[in-house]
Amino acid sequence: MRLLHLADLHLGKRVNEFSMLKDQQYVLEQVVTLACTKSVDGVLVAGDVFDKTVPSVEAVALLDDFLTKLSDHHIPVYLIGGNHDSVQRLSFGAHLLEKSGVYVAGEYSGEVQKVCVEDGYGPVDIYLLPFIKPSQVRAAWKEEAQGIETYQEAVSFVLQKTQINPAHRNILLAHQFVAGASVCDSEERSVGGIDQIDVSCFDGYDYVALGHLHGPQQVGRETVRYAGTLLKYSFSEIQHHKSITIVELREKGAVEIQTFAVRPLHEMRQIRGSYEEITRRSNYENTDTQDYMRIILTDEEDIFDAVGKLRTIYPNLMRLEYDNARTGSEQVIQTETGMQDKGPAELAVEFYMMQNNKPMEEEQKAYLENLVRQVWEEKV
Repeated sequence: MRLLHLADLHLGKRVNEFSMLKDQQYVLEQVVTLACTKSVDGVLVAGDVFDKTVPSVEAVALLDDFLTKLSDHHIPVYLIGGNHDSVQRLSFGAHLLEKSGVYVAGEYSGEVQKVCVEDGYGPVDIYLLPFIKPSQVRAAWKEEAQGIETYQEAVSFVLQKTQINPAHRNILLAHQFVAGASVCDSEERSVGGIDQIDVSCFDGYDYVALGHLHGPQQVGRETVRYAGTLLKYSFSEIQHHKSITIVELREKGAVEIQTFAVRPLHEMRQIRGSYEEITRRSNYENTDTQDYMRIILTDEEDIFDAVGKLRTIYPNLMRLEYDNARTGSEQVIQTETGMQDKGPAELAVEFYMMQNNKPMEEEQKAYLENLVRQVWEEKV
């Protein structure tokens, strides 16, 4: 059985106020072409189908077009909700969609949806586990789950309640943050990393199709994999090699994984130098000036209307920054590296020190930490 694994489509997303809809349509066409060329038996979509809980009309239309094309080619789709999705909206028409081979698990309500299929090697059971929080598990299982506080406990509890046949080949779709995976700054992070779960939760599954993190990668073992996004949604992702994952299951225990590069409509990259260097024709005439750009100017003085002037060369300039003696001497909170390992309270304490040139008092720290804890508990 050959399955194509996608995740984190984030349909309707805007990056630095640039709409990604045309870019998303461009890469989804590649997905359909590859699915047909490789004769896949199904497409796994591991959450964050939309970028917002209330997606735009255009984003909904794009998903409709994508699913319709796969259905026209008789390719089943197995889709779960992510933390960006509205489970109610995503689940609308789910029973009707099943008749077209589209299986949707938008919300966890106490049971993990299972779809049973078969090939020449025997049965394959596909389990659809949408993004879950501890509060959802407590609500679904009442007294039995009232002690669950962490994501680790929630996912472990749910999967322990999900009986799998070890003689079958078992596939799990999930949208969670597995500890040890690499992250970037376009992903939502929790306070102190309490949303992390251990890869051992997935023992017993022949392949785990993960969503949530934007970099394609395996976690723990080769068959536990994040597909990653099809497009770069942050300049922290410029080194990512975006791809489409195809997993082939033969006899029990035999799994082969291949990745196929994605061609973006516009690449995302950054350049650095003085205004004179960057605008010199010899420096850009052999490059794709339609790329999504981050430009870092090293001039000591600000260039008047730099964005407007640079966009005559690079119309898709997303960000303009300066790096010179003046900016280098200013104290700033680093957003590209380091922040992902710190919670809001710790960052606030550092910011207070920068602004006031003195440390926060212990009473203030305690109040801040308690406030952050209360806010987070309301979310989970």
